[in-house]
Amino acid sequence: MLTGYRVLTRRFVKSFPLFCTGFELETYLSVHALQLRLRVAEVATPYSARPPGSPSKLRTLNDGWLILRTIGSLVKEERPLMFFTILFAMLASVSILLSIPVVIEFLETGLVPRFPTAILSTGMMLLAFLMLISGLILDSVAQGRREMKRLHYLAQPPLSSVVDDADN
Repeated sequence: MLTGYRVLTRRFVKSFPLFCTGFELETYLSVHALQLRLRVAEVATPYSARPPGSPSKLRTLNDGWLILRTIGSLVKEERPLMFFTILFAMLASVSILLSIPVVIEFLETGLVPRFPTAILSTGMMLLAFLMLISGLILDSVAQGRREMKRLHYLAQPPLSSVVDDADN
């Protein structure tokens, strides 16, 4: 996926919105092709060692961080329900863990001496459910965007019909 060698149709290139400038381009190309449900094929190519004395332009940590950030951004944009459900689960778990001692003490004494913890726990649970609802809404929006992107791609004439029209 990250070799940088690609063969793309003109139709695909015209449908691709270029939002990136660097190493993350390969990730966006792959996701765009998957969204459009296009055929993707791998072709085995021979690789050889880098010639002696030629430095690599790859910066392992910086480029790795860039790709990881791109994947996170794409998950949030393209699969918002999954992204926000993970946030929901983390916030709800912390909220429940914080509330357990407060609830136990309330059941034993009838008092809530840890009032700030109770407020924090309640606020975190409200925020967790806000994340879940946001994920549900944004998932519907993302589904509509994917459908529109696919319909727009399919509405473009394939290259063969453009060539045929030019001959006439």
